[in-house]
Amino acid sequence: MAAHSAASNARWLVFDNEGRAPVHGGRLCWLTASVATDAPANFLGMQAGAPIFALRGPLAREVFPDAQWLDLRSAADELERGEAGLFAYARSLANWQDATRHCGYCGAPLVLVDGGHRASCGGCGRLHFPRTDAAIIVIVEHGDACLLGRQSAWRARQYSTLAGFVEPGESLADAVRREVREETGIEVTDCDFHSSQPWPFPASLMLGFTATAAGRDIRLADGELEDARWFTARDIADGLRDGSLRVSTPLSISYRLIEHWLRARAGLELDELPRAE
Repeated sequence: MAAHSAASNARWLVFDNEGRAPVHGGRLCWLTASVATDAPANFLGMQAGAPIFALRGPLAREVFPDAQWLDLRSAADELERGEAGLFAYARSLANWQDATRHCGYCGAPLVLVDGGHRASCGGCGRLHFPRTDAAIIVIVEHGDACLLGRQSAWRARQYSTLAGFVEPGESLADAVRREVREETGIEVTDCDFHSSQPWPFPASLMLGFTATAAGRDIRLADGELEDARWFTARDIADGLRDGSLRVSTPLSISYRLIEHWLRARAGLELDELPRAE
C-alpha cells in the first residue's frame, strides 16, 4: 500500500462532508500525487496501471473550483458506467467503515487493514469484512397486466416493482413469494431470475426476478405499501404520457424489469414512450 500511494501516477478520489464527489465534463475529478494529502485512504485497485484510492477524510471544495459536487444518485446519471461503478465502490466501502467501528463479538475498537477492505479487532483478533445485504425485486404478471406498488414517501404518482430484503435461512425464490404475499396478498406460482444490480444506498445487492401470480385479488397486508395496482402495457404507456404515472429512474433495476416486461408482452420500448413534462 505504501508503494502504491507513493507512485507518481497514483490518483485519489475525494469527497466532501456530505459524501459528494467532484464531477466535471461528465468525468470524475481525481487528485494526483503532487497535491494529495496525508489523510487515510482506501485502496480501490489499479486502473490503466495506476493505483487509485479514495480519501477517507473530507476535502475542501476549493480544490476543484469548476466541478459539480454530486452525490451517488445524481452522479450515476452523469458518469459513464465504469466511473459510476468506482463511485459506488468507494462510497460502499466508506459506508461499511462508518458503520463498523467496534467488534460485534467483544466490543473492542477495530483497525482498518488491507487498504481499508478488512477491519481487525485488537481485542479478540477477529477480522470483519464489508457487508452486502441481499434484497429481491420482482415484476409480477398475471395475464396482460403487471403488479406495481407505491410507498407513501415516494413522489406523487410513482409506482415501482415490489422489493424486500432476504431473511436468514431463506432462498431467493422463497423471499420473492413471501415479499409479494406480505405486501399485496398475491400468491406467486413461479419466479425466474432476471438480473442483479449493486445498490449502495447504503449496502445492498438487488436480485431481480420475473414472476407469475395465481390471481389478481390485492390485499395490502403489512402496511409497507400505500397502494398497489395491476397495470396493462396500455395503462403504463397512457399514464406516462398524461403524467398520471411515474416509474423509477433508468438507474434502477425496477426500471429495467418494467422495460423487460413491456418489451416481452407488448413490443414497447420504455425509453421511447412519450412522457408528460
